[in-house]
Amino acid sequence: MTTCGQCHRQNPDDANFCHQCGVKLMEANASDEATAESTAAPPIYDEETVWRQFIGPNADYYLRVFKKFSSNGQPRFALSWNWPAFLYISFLWFLYRKMYLHAFVYAVGPMVSTYLTGDVSAGIIWSVMAGATANYLYYWHCWEHIGDMKRTSRMDPAVQGAALKESGGVQPYVIWVGVVFYLIFLATLVKMVQEGPPDLEEPPGRPAKQAALQPQV
Repeated sequence: MTTCGQCHRQNPDDANFCHQCGVKLMEANASDEATAESTAAPPIYDEETVWRQFIGPNADYYLRVFKKFSSNGQPRFALSWNWPAFLYISFLWFLYRKMYLHAFVYAVGPMVSTYLTGDVSAGIIWSVMAGATANYLYYWHCWEHIGDMKRTSRMDPAVQGAALKESGGVQPYVIWVGVVFYLIFLATLVKMVQEGPPDLEEPPGRPAKQAALQPQV
């Protein structure tokens, strides 16, 4: 028996038209199958949902900040401030957000600057740079990766969601790496306080050469 896709009447297998509604059976069944497929297909995510999925934690905050950097769909620089990138170890913040190239630059940059200048305050300058540019760099990172997925994939929503989760979001383990760094820093600081400042007093007695230069009475 063949079921009519229009009225669901049972018809003989050799029937070309439905005995109840008269519609052509093949066309009605094909239309019914297409409707079922479109109903079963998962919904396509809108633009904001894609960005939220890619950003992950604190998506509301970053979507508000990102409005400063968008001009006719193209990135443009604007001043903003990111406290976590400034107060936290900068390269770890970039690593937390899966910005690996920026994490490498902010890991090596302060060390190279300190080595070349001999000034330990160079690291503070790098932290200020991170605080001032992190939001824009992160916006560019999101815009670039989401655009690449749209251009190259044309994939179904399920696969797209998996790709967004893999390349976007955060790496929570980095938080604990930062905690370990700060604990080491605090332990070093406590040890320095306990040992006190280095002894800069002149040792008793004068060097023989200095004594020889003194006038004889």
